[in-house]
Amino acid sequence: MIGLQGLDAGLLAILGLLIGSFLNVVIYRLPVMLEAQWKAECAQLQDKDVPDTPAFNLFVPRSRCQKCNHLIRWFENIPVLSYLVLRGQCANCKTSISWRYPVIEMATGVLFFCCGWLWGATPTGLIWCAFSAALLTLGMIDWDTTLLPDDITLPLLWAGLVAALFGLTLITLENAVWGVVGGYLSLWLVYWAFKLVTGKEGMGYGDFKLFAALGAWFGWQALIPMILMASVIGALVGIAMKFTHGLREGGYVPFGPFLAGAGLTAMLAGTDVMLKVLGL
Repeated sequence: MIGLQGLDAGLLAILGLLIGSFLNVVIYRLPVMLEAQWKAECAQLQDKDVPDTPAFNLFVPRSRCQKCNHLIRWFENIPVLSYLVLRGQCANCKTSISWRYPVIEMATGVLFFCCGWLWGATPTGLIWCAFSAALLTLGMIDWDTTLLPDDITLPLLWAGLVAALFGLTLITLENAVWGVVGGYLSLWLVYWAFKLVTGKEGMGYGDFKLFAALGAWFGWQALIPMILMASVIGALVGIAMKFTHGLREGGYVPFGPFLAGAGLTAMLAGTDVMLKVLGL
């Protein structure tokens, strides 16, 4: 028989698949929405008329095939299953659908399963599910666009502080606050040191905010293991991309996905395991 622990994990895994489908929408649409907002604000500052545009947000318009404009029906949008049934193709024009959609859905389902297994369908388990979804979304948006939207990083930071206040993250509110301060200032100092020496910007302010948010969730003690893991893995990926000619114009690799990965590792394995993996 399936125990209560397994039942909670299974239910949260199903929820994760559904949430993962929505995360795909957020990952694609939020940067587009922000760019449109910035253009409108620039036009207003220059006293230019802002043209009327069709509503575009996380809920409208409904998802369509980007090639033939085929409206995706509900039974074509079942997480993972629809992708398999359609063999990764649009039902109308047979254009290939990116494999990334089902991968993100499955990744969200796995993360939610792990949260359910570790904490059950409790307030603690649910808040760590939300943490997982936010980090997965931020990592993918940053990889695609080099943006870490305040719309996600700042609520994530405040959620970590509130979770600490109510005892949901097993760290004190004091440690969480110092985690925020240490996370932000550490990367801020690195940014300015690098800029003064090289004249270039090595990272963006979104990285500071994301690391501060991780400090809110894990406390200041976890900052060093997380930044070490993110830096080591980021460097290895960057070297591999350089040798395979996969670097983008300018030779940069977004740092946000590696910070997000370190945060998820800290959630699932703990910082002690991270240090052992790094050989420290």
